Amino acid sequence: MKAILRVLRLFLAGSVLTAGLMAQTASVGRYDQSIQAKVEQELAAKQEFSKVQATVEDGIVTLNGSVDLYQQKLDAAKKVRKTAEVQGVRNLIAVEGKSVPDAELDAQLDRKLYYDRVAFNYITASVENGNVTLIGEARTQVASDSALALAARMPGVKDVFNDIRVDPTSIFDDQIRVKTLRAIYRDPVLNRYAIDPARPIRILVNNGHISLDGVVATQMDKNMAGIRANQVFGVFSVKNNLEVAKKS
Repeated sequence: MKAILRVLRLFLAGSVLTAGLMAQTASVGRYDQSIQAKVEQELAAKQEFSKVQATVEDGIVTLNGSVDLYQQKLDAAKKVRKTAEVQGVRNLIAVEGKSVPDAELDAQLDRKLYYDRVAFNYITASVENGNVTLIGEARTQVASDSALALAARMPGVKDVFNDIRVDPTSIFDDQIRVKTLRAIYRDPVLNRYAIDPARPIRILVNNGHISLDGVVATQMDKNMAGIRANQVFGVFSVKNNLEVAKKS
């Protein structure tokens, strides 16, 4: 008898839970038309979303259509997500703006990234069929986000994939960064690189381990940068990844 009562209690509890979920879904579904009207009003307020359409089912908004820039695709989803009573967003918007050859897009992005939040970051771009993958290392999340924003706003970019590693916060590493920067850029052989606002010798530090990245003019410059970095007090190791520019 006790076993039968236990089974009945479980059955009743399951029935109540199922009924509650069904009622919640039905409740959300009743508001779909209202949600769609609000979403369409939000999208209509911006010309860049004029080719975007929205449908709503159980509070989930599906976005279709097209925009000119990848950033506009992200912005559309962000705007819709903030609309009252929206439970979620499926972003199926296509980026159909200006078409740019991969090689040209790669060169443009590398140039932009070269001058973006320099010295302690090293981020490069790989492009295939308009799809951009950002690769490298950033000192802060702000630097990583900045690189992502540059790619998202670039005409010709269809999608952006983030493969940037953000270094852990560390006062010790920050001290090493500053000391290494001074040691390298104040060296008589290397100080000509300080003239370049992009700081072509990038200093990446992770838990006391240094990685030097970028491009220098000669093998002697590469060797000297490695020597200066190794002389900084507190450094555990130095990996010299500097490339020597090819002579034309």
